[in-house]
Amino acid sequence: MRYEFADCVLDTDSYQLQRLGAEVPVEPQVFELLCLLAENAGKLVSKDALIERVWKGRIVSEATISARINAARTAVGDNGKTQSIIRTVQRRGLELVAPLRTTAPNKVPFANRPAKRMQTIHFAQSDDGTSIAYARSGAGSAVVRAGHFLTHLEKDWTSPVWGPYLQELSSRYSLVRYDQRGTGLSDAILKGTEIKNYVADLKAVVDAAGLETFPLIAASQGVPISIAFAATYPERVNRLILYGGFVEGRARRDHLYASEEADALMALIRSGWGKPDSPFMMAFMSIFCPGASKEERDNMVEIQLASTSAQNAAAIRTAFDRFDVSGFLPGVRVPTLIIHASADAVHPVSQGRLLASGIAGAEFLQVESNNHVYLPSDPAWRQIVDAQLDFLERDQPAA
Repeated sequence: MRYEFADCVLDTDSYQLQRLGAEVPVEPQVFELLCLLAENAGKLVSKDALIERVWKGRIVSEATISARINAARTAVGDNGKTQSIIRTVQRRGLELVAPLRTTAPNKVPFANRPAKRMQTIHFAQSDDGTSIAYARSGAGSAVVRAGHFLTHLEKDWTSPVWGPYLQELSSRYSLVRYDQRGTGLSDAILKGTEIKNYVADLKAVVDAAGLETFPLIAASQGVPISIAFAATYPERVNRLILYGGFVEGRARRDHLYASEEADALMALIRSGWGKPDSPFMMAFMSIFCPGASKEERDNMVEIQLASTSAQNAAAIRTAFDRFDVSGFLPGVRVPTLIIHASADAVHPVSQGRLLASGIAGAEFLQVESNNHVYLPSDPAWRQIVDAQLDFLERDQPAA
């Protein structure tokens, strides 16, 4: 439907707002707010209805609601003083008061429409020449998700494990994410596996994407990389969300982690990588995601095979086990949320608490789960995702 009011056109088919014939970029939540008002033009829309439509019923702060209303007014050429288009009725709700006309846009038969690209893939070059693949999806303000072990930009988008989470973020933000070196669509050749190499890859991606300051989300091995990045480039990160991470890799924190044990694990990886019934895969699933459904388990095997070779997996695993970012923690000076599963067998919850105690002002959330990978089938998944979204939206200024 096309909604025409004042000098604006709101087109729900093309998901576009125009004013004076020019496109006006708006965040997804602001667009939904305008759609709700247009659908109920001349009627009062309650705050509860607004929250239900724009935030799917989640609890949000008054500051967040006000920010989206202010952004909507700015987008349509209105302001809080004039209120000639969007009127506020104190303690009751909002109303679109400008005269409105609706028209149905010319429809192209569905079978003849070109497929809509949900994400676009690009490449950045790290400082040692490694090519890093990154993807952009969604619209609005940018959020960056750091790379971690086992990703593939194309397959993750449709994965029953990662797809729902990526689409939640993309429905609200312009999401930028990437495949780490040696994995997915990035260069398969590992030129370096020190933490400085991974930090350089993250910097190459955000520079290529044209991002100056952004929230950074990381999980598992992406956590120490993001901490090192935030401490090294404090002007680039304005918010940090860390899930299932660690300060010290296993070789650093476990004094009983002998080289013989490490060699045995590497041998298991090399012999059983991507093989559903191998001892390695059975051990991997029991540690990383014991609560996975059959569909999720099958997908994890598929992603393993697509993500990297057994040789690379062993080398990357060895490198991560030796990471130690304790020296970087005092340099992280941004609002930080740390989430950790209570029975995480990959990185114990004590590592999450160590992160929270080492980063000034960090918030800590422990969720009841034994999965290191947060799975949509896990009851804790909704809690984990909502906590991240709430933290991103908290007290943000108007667009």
